[in-house]
Amino acid sequence: QTKEHILLAKQVGVPSIVVFLNKTDQVDDDELLELVELEVRETLNQYEFPGDEIPILSGSALLALETLIENPQIDENENQWVKKIYDLMDSVDNYIPLPDRETDKPF
Repeated sequence: QTKEHILLAKQVGVPSIVVFLNKTDQVDDDELLELVELEVRETLNQYEFPGDEIPILSGSALLALETLIENPQIDENENQWVKKIYDLMDSVDNYIPLPDRETDKPF
Protein backbone atom coordinates (compact mmCIF):
# COMPACT_ATOMS: atom_id res chain seq x y z
CA GLN A 1 0.00 0.00 0.00
CA THR A 2 2.87 2.39 0.74
CA LYS A 3 4.29 2.01 -2.76
CA GLU A 4 0.90 2.82 -4.27
CA HIS A 5 0.60 5.96 -2.15
CA ILE A 6 4.09 7.13 -3.14
CA LEU A 7 3.40 6.45 -6.82
CA LEU A 8 0.08 8.27 -6.65
CA ALA A 9 1.71 11.25 -4.91
CA LYS A 10 4.30 11.42 -7.68
CA GLN A 11 1.71 11.08 -10.45
CA VAL A 12 -0.46 13.92 -9.15
CA GLY A 13 2.51 16.20 -8.51
CA VAL A 14 2.69 16.24 -4.73
CA PRO A 15 5.96 18.11 -4.12
CA SER A 16 6.62 17.18 -0.46
CA ILE A 17 5.52 14.35 1.78
CA VAL A 18 5.98 13.03 5.30
CA VAL A 19 5.65 9.29 5.97
CA PHE A 20 3.87 7.78 8.99
CA LEU A 21 4.29 4.05 9.57
CA ASN A 22 1.08 3.11 11.35
CA LYS A 23 0.22 0.12 13.57
CA THR A 24 3.72 -0.15 14.99
CA ASP A 25 2.16 -1.24 18.28
CA GLN A 26 1.66 -4.60 16.55
CA VAL A 27 5.37 -5.05 15.80
CA ASP A 28 7.71 -6.34 18.50
CA ASP A 29 10.88 -6.38 16.41
CA ASP A 30 12.73 -3.04 16.15
CA GLU A 31 14.95 -4.45 13.41
CA LEU A 32 11.88 -5.16 11.30
CA LEU A 33 10.75 -1.55 11.68
CA GLU A 34 14.21 -0.37 10.62
CA LEU A 35 14.03 -2.64 7.57
CA VAL A 36 10.61 -1.27 6.64
CA GLU A 37 11.93 2.28 6.96
CA LEU A 38 14.87 1.46 4.69
CA GLU A 39 12.53 -0.04 2.10
CA VAL A 40 10.29 3.02 2.24
CA ARG A 41 13.30 5.31 1.75
CA GLU A 42 14.41 3.23 -1.25
CA THR A 43 10.92 3.45 -2.72
CA LEU A 44 10.85 7.21 -2.18
CA ASN A 45 14.17 7.51 -4.01
CA GLN A 46 12.88 5.26 -6.80
CA TYR A 47 10.03 7.71 -7.41
CA GLU A 48 12.38 10.71 -7.25
CA PHE A 49 11.48 11.91 -3.77
CA PRO A 50 14.43 12.77 -1.49
CA GLY A 51 14.19 9.54 0.52
CA ASP A 52 17.13 10.37 2.77
CA GLU A 53 15.59 13.70 3.82
CA ILE A 54 11.91 12.89 4.20
CA PRO A 55 10.77 12.49 7.81
CA ILE A 56 9.56 8.97 8.52
CA LEU A 57 7.71 8.59 11.78
CA SER A 58 5.92 5.65 13.31
CA GLY A 59 3.18 5.03 15.83
CA SER A 60 -0.36 3.84 16.31
CA ALA A 61 -3.11 6.21 15.26
CA LEU A 62 -5.74 3.92 16.79
CA LEU A 63 -4.09 3.79 20.21
CA ALA A 64 -3.61 7.56 20.16
CA LEU A 65 -7.27 8.07 19.27
CA GLU A 66 -8.48 5.65 21.95
CA THR A 67 -6.31 7.40 24.53
CA LEU A 68 -7.69 10.82 23.58
CA ILE A 69 -11.28 9.56 23.64
CA GLU A 70 -10.71 8.15 27.11
CA ASN A 71 -8.94 11.28 28.35
CA PRO A 72 -9.33 14.33 26.06
CA GLN A 73 -7.29 16.53 28.41
CA ILE A 74 -4.21 14.29 28.40
CA ASP A 75 -0.90 16.04 27.90
CA GLU A 76 0.97 14.89 24.80
CA ASN A 77 3.93 13.76 26.92
CA GLU A 78 1.80 11.47 29.08
CA ASN A 79 1.23 8.87 26.38
CA GLN A 80 3.73 7.62 23.80
CA TRP A 81 1.09 7.12 21.09
CA VAL A 82 -0.39 10.58 21.50
CA LYS A 83 3.12 12.04 21.49
CA LYS A 84 3.86 10.32 18.18
CA ILE A 85 0.85 12.00 16.55
CA TYR A 86 2.01 15.38 17.85
CA ASP A 87 5.47 14.59 16.47
CA LEU A 88 3.89 13.75 13.12
CA MET A 89 2.09 17.08 12.99
CA ASP A 90 5.28 18.92 13.99
CA SER A 91 7.06 17.21 11.10
CA VAL A 92 4.32 18.22 8.69
CA ASP A 93 4.50 21.81 9.95
CA ASN A 94 8.29 21.93 9.67
CA TYR A 95 8.93 19.89 6.52
CA ILE A 96 6.02 20.67 4.21
CA PRO A 97 6.41 24.20 2.80
CA LEU A 98 3.42 26.51 2.69
CA PRO A 99 2.16 26.92 -0.87
CA ASP A 100 2.64 30.25 -2.58
CA ARG A 101 -0.63 32.12 -2.61
CA GLU A 102 -1.50 34.23 -5.60
CA THR A 103 -3.13 37.13 -3.78
CA ASP A 104 -3.26 39.37 -6.85
CA LYS A 105 -5.79 37.14 -8.64
CA PRO A 106 -9.54 36.77 -8.08
CA PHE A 107 -10.74 34.26 -5.55
